Amino acid sequence: MHSPIGKDTLVLTIGFDLLHPGAASLRKIILFIVLGGIGTLAGGVLWVYLSLPNVGYLKTQNPKTTALIEQRLRESRYSGKELKVRQIWVGIDGIPPILKQAVRVAEDARFYEHEGIDYDELLEAIQTDLERGKFARGASTITQQLAKNLFLSTDKSLRRKLEEYFIARRLEAELSKNRIFHLYLNVIEFGPGVFGVEAAARQYFGKSVGQLNLEEVVRLTAVIPKPLTESPTRNTRWLNWRAGWVLSTLRKTGHVSAAQYNEVIGRFK
Repeated sequence: MHSPIGKDTLVLTIGFDLLHPGAASLRKIILFIVLGGIGTLAGGVLWVYLSLPNVGYLKTQNPKTTALIEQRLRESRYSGKELKVRQIWVGIDGIPPILKQAVRVAEDARFYEHEGIDYDELLEAIQTDLERGKFARGASTITQQLAKNLFLSTDKSLRRKLEEYFIARRLEAELSKNRIFHLYLNVIEFGPGVFGVEAAARQYFGKSVGQLNLEEVVRLTAVIPKPLTESPTRNTRWLNWRAGWVLSTLRKTGHVSAAQYNEVIGRFK
């Protein structure tokens, strides 16, 4: 049984349409625009998905170059400078466990738990961005960072973030977690022209990555968010703060002992 309110509403709507013939047309136009927008968005997402790069070869092959390396070379040529790229691949077993632990706790603590996207961290980042009205906080997992470094750019557009999302999911579907982490540690940027932990260890400390001590490990890890403006060998205020945070996190998570922590923490003050 229909309520009187429903009848009144229907009568008023019909009466309004009879008195104002253009109202019905206006509603149709608005509906058409909304549906067209949804269709365009869906088409755009589908196009991005279908244009994703093949990642299967990464199971057994190391990339000869990356999108980020090529971007840095273009930027260098544009500014009239010459950039020397330093990158030396090292096996996952050749990287000290403490360095792998430091990078993971600093960049993506739940790396081995999620499937490429940390949705809890993502929601918190979106909330922060909305509050500040800009891209103020990143939420990229190690897999997302790898997707960006290998195939995309440092652009923060919505389209790039969408591509990063789909590529990250594809990397997780095609590769093992250890392989993703191995690739990441060998392509991540540590300074102008410096890519990967082995090249970074030699560039800044004059030794192989397997020979790094705890302080050097923490310093390398600390500069990952700001590789072009910070250096592991400079004691800037930001570097000391970040390095202290990395070391404290390693202590809280049980990766370093109290004695190790106390021995090194004073070098970041």
